Amino acid sequence: MKFEDVGLHSRVLRAVLREGYKEATRIQSMSIPLLLSGHDLLACAQTGTGKTAAFALPVLHHLMEERDAAGPRGDRSQGRPIRALVLTPTRELATQVHVSFKAYSRCTKLRSTVIYGGVSQNPQVKFLRSGTDIVIATPGRLLDLMNQGHVRLQDLSWLVLDEADQMLDMGFIHDLKKIVSQAPEDRQTMMFSATMPKEIRQLASNWLDDPQVIQAERVSSTPDKIEQRVTFVEKPKKPSTLVRFLTSSATGRTLVFCRTKRGADRVVGYLKRSNIHALAIHGDKTQYARAQAIERFCSPKPPVLVATDVAARGLHLPGVAHVINYDLPEIPETYVHRIGRTARAGETGESISLCSSDERPSLKRIEKLIRQSLTVQKPPKEEDCQLPKVERRVETEESDSAPSKPRSRRKFAAGKRRSKSQPSSRGPKGLRSAGASKSSSRSKSAGGPKSSGGPKSSGGSKSSGGPKSSGGSKGPRAQFGKKSAASRPKSGPKRFKSGKRKKAPAN
Repeated sequence: MKFEDVGLHSRVLRAVLREGYKEATRIQSMSIPLLLSGHDLLACAQTGTGKTAAFALPVLHHLMEERDAAGPRGDRSQGRPIRALVLTPTRELATQVHVSFKAYSRCTKLRSTVIYGGVSQNPQVKFLRSGTDIVIATPGRLLDLMNQGHVRLQDLSWLVLDEADQMLDMGFIHDLKKIVSQAPEDRQTMMFSATMPKEIRQLASNWLDDPQVIQAERVSSTPDKIEQRVTFVEKPKKPSTLVRFLTSSATGRTLVFCRTKRGADRVVGYLKRSNIHALAIHGDKTQYARAQAIERFCSPKPPVLVATDVAARGLHLPGVAHVINYDLPEIPETYVHRIGRTARAGETGESISLCSSDERPSLKRIEKLIRQSLTVQKPPKEEDCQLPKVERRVETEESDSAPSKPRSRRKFAAGKRRSKSQPSSRGPKGLRSAGASKSSSRSKSAGGPKSSGGPKSSGGSKSSGGPKSSGGSKGPRAQFGKKSAASRPKSGPKRFKSGKRKKAPAN
């Protein structure tokens, strides 16, 4: 079906043709006529089949029809209520959907904005106050702004849930229920999902009004132009096997999937030590770091992108030639979404999975889902898979709770104090004796022992033959405290302003 035959608004159709769209995909040709007629929709289709245009174009068409009916008042930019809301599970997918809405509405005066967490909310609140027609948001940040009073949904007419099954897997079910409860019941609701579990059907029965159900392709189907292979290798040899594959046969953009965030960072560290440029993208990265990683991956000289399943769906990563499953997913459907990053838009691609002995059950479930067996590829030679000794720490980091840290300054300071606290230079109760330390300092300044006080004994007390102070002997506190300074003889050495001692005259 051609887009000219769909029946879109003239301005929306003009923008679509400028984007180079001519033929509608299967999901688009099945969804757009139903949505233009006002039906609620529950659609099941894989990623990369054009789902964004399937719900974006009908929403823009309805908004333009409503604006034309409102007349010149529809052109006012101030005080615009939110008319359409699109909910997505990830920040990257929200940004991508926002870019598509801006491209499809370039010939109109409609406004759209994107809302997601991980960044300051002040610019987002500013856009909302200036007025917007369409909001693309993640559930968490949207609910925060709703609780603060910045977002009101009383005028909402179109609600879209994109990648609904992934939002349920990420634990957004409670946020979704709160958001949907604030929307008017007289609305058109669209739910798009890559899988159709029981939870999705139950939510559809609660939130959708007599929906039309379509399924473009079965979720277990994989693109025919992907060459799927599996290599049996144990976990200690996975890093070297990955490096061997990247340096020998992987050309073009390569996407590596790991099961955990820490595992992705560990793989990136190993690749960097092997002189392979790599970047990681997962939920713990800041929004700026994730955006920079995607931008560099789409550059002419892309690095190897190591990601968790946050990049398995929804993200538009053009020109991916190889998808490597460093860890096999526990959910078989996730495998289909992962390898769906390659062989898009009629291109060819290759996927390879590194399967260890404890991952054989996951491999069997994947082959049962896709109804085919993966081609077994022999791993590199045994001597090539051995890890270098300097890099063997990469595999032992799983048992380390934290990397070793250098000694702190406090420990060094404590060591210095211990070095000063010698038994020979300390008297009773930790007080410094009058022996080595003080006699040495006075001998340097005065040039010899005091003539008026007589020589001092090695035990630290004054000799009985020397002159005593008026206070007499009053113990260690009197000898070394403030009173001992006042009891010094008047003929003692004098000080200059610079702090140096004046040499006492010889008797």
